[in-house]
Amino acid sequence: MKASSPEPAVGEPSWFKSSYSSGSGGDCVEVADAGTAVLVRDSKRPGGPVLTVGADQWTAFVRMTARD
Repeated sequence: MKASSPEPAVGEPSWFKSSYSSGSGGDCVEVADAGTAVLVRDSKRPGGPVLTVGADQWTAFVRMTARD
């Protein structure tokens, strides 16, 4: 993943969008590491709601989606 925005202000999470996401306005989510959790939001609505997922659950999700 690569950063999708400039350096955040102190105390704000660093949001990342998948490097597979196109710049053509596709449906994308962004994630941010919050230590014991991962924050997830709609990249088109950065001020909208944020989903908080436990770090262990996020790791399990990523592993499951990476399976062939």
